[in-house]
Order: sequence, then C-alpha cells, then structure tokens
Amino acid sequence: MSTEIRPSRPSFSQSDAYTSTAITFHWVIALLIVSAFAIGLVMTSIPGFTPDKLRYFSWHKWIGVTAFALIVLRIVWRLTHKAPPLPEHMRGWERALAHAIHGFIYLLMIAVPVTGYLYSSAANVPVVYLGIVPLPRIIAPDPMLKEVLKTTHITLDYCLAALVVLHIAAALKHQWFDRDGLLSRMIPFLK
Repeated sequence: MSTEIRPSRPSFSQSDAYTSTAITFHWVIALLIVSAFAIGLVMTSIPGFTPDKLRYFSWHKWIGVTAFALIVLRIVWRLTHKAPPLPEHMRGWERALAHAIHGFIYLLMIAVPVTGYLYSSAANVPVVYLGIVPLPRIIAPDPMLKEVLKTTHITLDYCLAALVVLHIAAALKHQWFDRDGLLSRMIPFLK
C-alpha cells in the first residue's frame, strides 16, 4: 500500500491559470444557469396562467437564449484556447471523471436551452427575446411533441443541476481536502 503525499499549496504558473475571458464566461454562464433554474422552479409552482407566471416564463426564456448564445461563444473560445492542465497529483480516474463531467456539462448547457426553445415552438408559444425580438419557430406546433419536449427539457435540466452540484463538490474537495489551489484558478482572489 503506497502512501501518496499531496502538495499543501502548489504555486501555479501563468500557463496553469485560466484567462480572464474564460473566468468571465464561466461565472456569467453559471449565474445565468442558476437563475434560469430558480425561475423555472418558481414559475412552474404558480398555478394557472397569471401575469406573474407569464412574466417568469418570459424571463426564463430570455435568460435561456442569452445563456445559449454565451455558451456557443464559450465553446468557440474553448476550442481555440487550450484549458490549463489538471494538477499532476490527480489520479487517472479523477482526470477521466473530471473530463467526462465537463463534457456532459457542455453537452447539457447546449441541450437544455435547445429543448426549451423547441418545446416553446411545439407548444405554439413564441419566444420574443427581451420582449422586442421575435425568434423564429423551428418546428410546427405539435401537442404530442410538446409533451415529449417538455419532459426532455425538465429531465435534462435536472441532470445539468446534478452535474453542477457534483462539479461544485469536486471544486470544494480540491480546496478544502486536497488543498491544491485548483479552485484559485477560477476564483483568482483565493490565491
């Protein structure tokens, strides 16, 4: 049985840090996703179709469209800018799990707003971004497809929420248990 000694607080080089652009994308998109999820919980708990419920639906859609646009930009950024390497002390399974979770988070960040948008189209409910710009309907209204897309959107949203919680738990593990400074790469003031 081998004993592995972990560094208490490695000093990351400039190449190990995320850029300010990557950090901004991360936190703005995280804020939008959490906001959309919270508004989604509130709006679906309101019975009937009240003005408040319709307002929440509009906000939810506006946040979803904004998040989707930023996520696409983030993916383009990520494809053209290599992410900093993971710490050397991480085991192979930890690296594989980190990459898999990040991959699924990216996939779901695209799939959740897309299924929500398609759900609105199938439900014959227009998406008018910020109450100004009507977005095109991609599919024709379809009551059966509406139900499938609603269920898919909600299921994928909860899957994304679960992965985000797992992502946060892993970041906190690195901060408090591994004490490897990994979290400071995304929250620079922790250095």
